[in-house]
Amino acid sequence: MDRVRSLALAAAFAAALALPAAAQTAPEASNMRLLGHHDLQARSAYQPTIHRQGDRWILYVGHHGGTQAEPKPLNPMTGQREFNGTSILDVTDPAKPAYLAHIPGEEGLDEDGGAQMVRVCDGKGLSKADPARFYMLRTQGNAGHQVFDVTDPAQPKLLARIPAGHTHKNWWECDTGIAYLVSGNQPPWKVRRMTQVFDLNDPAHPRHIRDFGLPGQQLQEGEAPSQQHGEHGAIPTELHGGISTGPVGNRIYFGYGTNAGGIVQIVDRRKLIEGPATPTDENLRAPEVGRLVMMPWVGAHTAYPLLRMPIAEFAHDGRGAVRDFVMIVDEALKNECQDEARQMVWFADITVESQPMVVSNWTVPEVSGNFCSRGGRFGSHSSNESMAPVFHGKLAFIAFFNAGVRALDIRNPYQPREVGHYIPAITDRTAPRCVTVEGQPRCKRAIQTNNVETDERGYVYIVDRANTGVHILEVTGEARAIAGIR
Repeated sequence: MDRVRSLALAAAFAAALALPAAAQTAPEASNMRLLGHHDLQARSAYQPTIHRQGDRWILYVGHHGGTQAEPKPLNPMTGQREFNGTSILDVTDPAKPAYLAHIPGEEGLDEDGGAQMVRVCDGKGLSKADPARFYMLRTQGNAGHQVFDVTDPAQPKLLARIPAGHTHKNWWECDTGIAYLVSGNQPPWKVRRMTQVFDLNDPAHPRHIRDFGLPGQQLQEGEAPSQQHGEHGAIPTELHGGISTGPVGNRIYFGYGTNAGGIVQIVDRRKLIEGPATPTDENLRAPEVGRLVMMPWVGAHTAYPLLRMPIAEFAHDGRGAVRDFVMIVDEALKNECQDEARQMVWFADITVESQPMVVSNWTVPEVSGNFCSRGGRFGSHSSNESMAPVFHGKLAFIAFFNAGVRALDIRNPYQPREVGHYIPAITDRTAPRCVTVEGQPRCKRAIQTNNVETDERGYVYIVDRANTGVHILEVTGEARAIAGIR
């Protein structure tokens, strides 16, 4: 970029900071209200994970990375400027979140650095761990994955490293110790992201089981690694009966692509874990029991199973009164709706696993808030992933970037409907988002609700990609009635 364009961009950033987008200077809410907030040291946030540790509820937040070219956020607890990594907070009292620690991450812009993904398990569910201890798995940018002892969440201790590239959205089964680690661009894989299956029952000594991806994603002789996204994340659960990732659980739902080329893959968990380690086309196909190929304009960021759902409309039908679904959430990548199809939420009926069929979709109406002109991204990104009974099968919460978080009534996935939302106010820490208009940068400050999670108590946690922190919410009105919270 030449000096003139650099100066213009700097001026646009300054203007954005001086003149915030008026539409978001106050929160906007319906059937949701704010309980607590923390700015997370003005770090760009990705994944929130909430875990009960004794009598305490601890929030772990993974952060996107940064580079030496921009000021590293200050950690007041150490007096040091640190690359974004993992924030740890005590949220036992949701109105007064207390910051406990920050574990610095790797240098590298956005998902190439930082430590965007975090999962936590009790030792009591792991066969070779201390049952009195707690363990955290996190990504480490392009360096790999790390496992920590977080029994004292204010004093995390590193136990193990797993080298890998292009890490992203992991899952750790706390009752089996099996972890599905998103990695990539390493032989014999040509895609940016695939899955490495590890046994983490002994958190200090990870054991590699096998690699997994779609047939054809292996690196062929003479080929160079590809930048295509490949796999984005996996959610395992039982197919029929209760919700479990235990030994009887036997399905995993993989999402491929983010905003384009989406595929949802339904996999036999046992065949995956017990299958051959060498990734040939044949043994990559073997665990698959179903696949939904989406249109090329949309992706599958999150594939969240909704199983054994009773459909009142079909109660008197001879077949199909209880059905299985997967909720598919795409990710919007472009600011101000430029050069991108709307990314939204899709519901697929997977009762017949070998022939999944999309039966409905949902999006925030753009005109309801003029979201394409507010600044930043507008569209879906992710859903909550907790399967705690308080919300599961009743309400889903969708992170929708500048449209905040949206609460959906999903009791009938054929007709999902919004029953609440919360869009936080921007602050002086909200970073601007820019687009190029007629060769010149145009920047605006806007909320970028990036990810959302819920806990067993019924609280909702949303984190912001544009440095605005974490907001802790509760549902009210109709949304609270649907959840059955008194």
